[in-house]
Amino acid sequence: MVIVAICTGCRVSEILALRWSRIHFTRLTMLVKVKAVCERVGRVKTEYSEDELPIDLAFARVMKKWKKNCPDTQGDWVFHSPFTERCYHASPIQQDFIRAAGRKLGIESVGWHTFRHTYRSWLDATGAPLGVQQKLLRHAHIGTTMSYGNALMESKREANSKVIRFARPVLQQARA
Repeated sequence: MVIVAICTGCRVSEILALRWSRIHFTRLTMLVKVKAVCERVGRVKTEYSEDELPIDLAFARVMKKWKKNCPDTQGDWVFHSPFTERCYHASPIQQDFIRAAGRKLGIESVGWHTFRHTYRSWLDATGAPLGVQQKLLRHAHIGTTMSYGNALMESKREANSKVIRFARPVLQQARA
């Protein structure tokens, strides 16, 4: 589930409701159409949330491997509880596994939404235009996209170095 979150930027409710029939390995796309909250499956958050996302070949390979290890379920779920054969609840997974793993790494307050913010930061580091980032995150407003994530140190360093190149004449005079 975490790999799906990191590689797609999907909301946890969308990951929990993901069905194999909505992952198209030949076209390398994934259709986000429904969400699951407390085992209730319904429409995604907004009309902008419903979309077909591109998936990378490396990610598709990981998902194919996961599919081979998963038993078929009546709901065609990618992730299902072996006890109920229905969707998992997000909160126990976050509390028992994600936050615990974060604490072991010295990171406090890691949660499902952290992966969505990280995805946006990584998109920014690739130089992806804000409009593309908005579409991949499926935000209705560009301002929401802009409030997500944080610039990576390497990206900030690179941008700062470009500014310093403009300032070289000033810096050379200051050294003299």
